[in-house]
Amino acid sequence: MIRSRARSGLAAALALLAAAVLAVATLGGTAAQAAPASQAAPASTPLPPVASVDLARYLGRWYQVAAIPQPYQLQCARNSTAVYTAVDADTIGVRNTCSTWLGPLTDLLLGTVTGKADVLDPTTNAQLRVSFDGIPSFGDTSTPNYVITYLAPDYSFAIVGDPARQSGFVLSRTPALQGITWSQVRQIVEARGYDSCRFTVTPVAGGRQDRVRLCTL
Repeated sequence: MIRSRARSGLAAALALLAAAVLAVATLGGTAAQAAPASQAAPASTPLPPVASVDLARYLGRWYQVAAIPQPYQLQCARNSTAVYTAVDADTIGVRNTCSTWLGPLTDLLLGTVTGKADVLDPTTNAQLRVSFDGIPSFGDTSTPNYVITYLAPDYSFAIVGDPARQSGFVLSRTPALQGITWSQVRQIVEARGYDSCRFTVTPVAGGRQDRVRLCTL
């Protein structure tokens, strides 16, 4: 039961940093430089990172508002979130939660997982390796599994995923999108080489409640 709850929280990070959700390194003051939505990345190439991330600004709470469904997310019914905190100059703490399918018992049976994210690319701070407590790591741990591929200039919105695009997460600082439309989200996702039909909206209290494919929005 403990392990199944832990796996349910992974959705927000892979990362999300969520490799969910969610990221830190030098907590400096450089502004994020997100590639334009119109700048397409071929699906045959690795998911491109943004040019620069100010990890101090990236810390805090993120809401998963859409994602490519993952096997470890099966227990998560709604309200997937990731909270990132500074550990040291090259590491951030990760805490992902989600509400399960158990209705009134949700508050007692909240899916939670904790872990860390190590910055692998100090030049951009946008490529990280996320690992979670009690869950074995798979693959080459020296390679990223959490790439920040889009980041709004005001750090209100982000898209992250793994280099091969097997995972993808749309993150927002607020449950309901602000300053961007769902149509624009779809366009950005597709410009990063994703098939937007693989993404499903995640119900979040205060945001959308329907589970629809991103390609329909």
